[in-house]
Amino acid sequence: MKKYAPLLLCMAFSFIPVQLYAQAHRSVAIIGTGDMGDSIGPQLAKKGYDVVYGSRTPTSKAVRDLVRRTGPDARATTQRQAARKTDIVVLVVPWPAMEKIAQNLGNLEGKIVVDVSLPIRQAEDGYLESTVDTSSAQMIQAWNPGARVVKTVLAGSNVIDEPMSLGGRVTSFVAADDIQAKEIVAGMVADLGLSPLDAGPLRNAKAIEAWARLWFVPVLQKRKQGFELAVLPSNHWHCIWQDEWYEPVADSENLAQFPAPEKPPEPCPAE
Repeated sequence: MKKYAPLLLCMAFSFIPVQLYAQAHRSVAIIGTGDMGDSIGPQLAKKGYDVVYGSRTPTSKAVRDLVRRTGPDARATTQRQAARKTDIVVLVVPWPAMEKIAQNLGNLEGKIVVDVSLPIRQAEDGYLESTVDTSSAQMIQAWNPGARVVKTVLAGSNVIDEPMSLGGRVTSFVAADDIQAKEIVAGMVADLGLSPLDAGPLRNAKAIEAWARLWFVPVLQKRKQGFELAVLPSNHWHCIWQDEWYEPVADSENLAQFPAPEKPPEPCPAE
């Protein structure tokens, strides 16, 4: 199922142009050089990110080939050194290896740590189940209290390689407690050619991981056709309820600003 490893990555109602994120590009450590890491790194490099790969074997031929393919400014080092050298740390290693790696990257104080992992195993019936009570992102945050952890699950690596290969942009959920970190990661997701959707606080990472397990269902069933997530925008409930529905969320006056959608909301019909 290697090529189908999804990174899964919610729709904010306030947006800013994606071009503004070009001003916020930072150095990025890709911790893991497997199927997903070797897709994300080259794509981010094309968008001007300074990519450093963190690998257990940074001098191996496979990693050296990946660095060469990524671009002249890319480099590889140990996982701990890569995390130390960069502002954003993207964790693309599988569980259970993630448990050890995420606790041994050194001081991550103030760094944005992007978790795209899935703590999963096959149950007796062959379908997937979680191996943790909360979520991998919440556990990573507990291990690294000074980090700014963001949960996102992107898409299959084939989509990262060719974002428009399915005829439209794939949706990626983004959840975090830190609004600025969420905005920066949303911009990075957009730079990967995906459509970021605001999934609220970090505790919703548990729901994102549950969704990711559903992605595997047709794969495990060995169906001829699987799927990627593409959310259809709608302002129906906003137009109906306005401010008379639920109590607003705690951050309703300070929502994360996401890249502008390809199709902005239609105006509400006149009464």
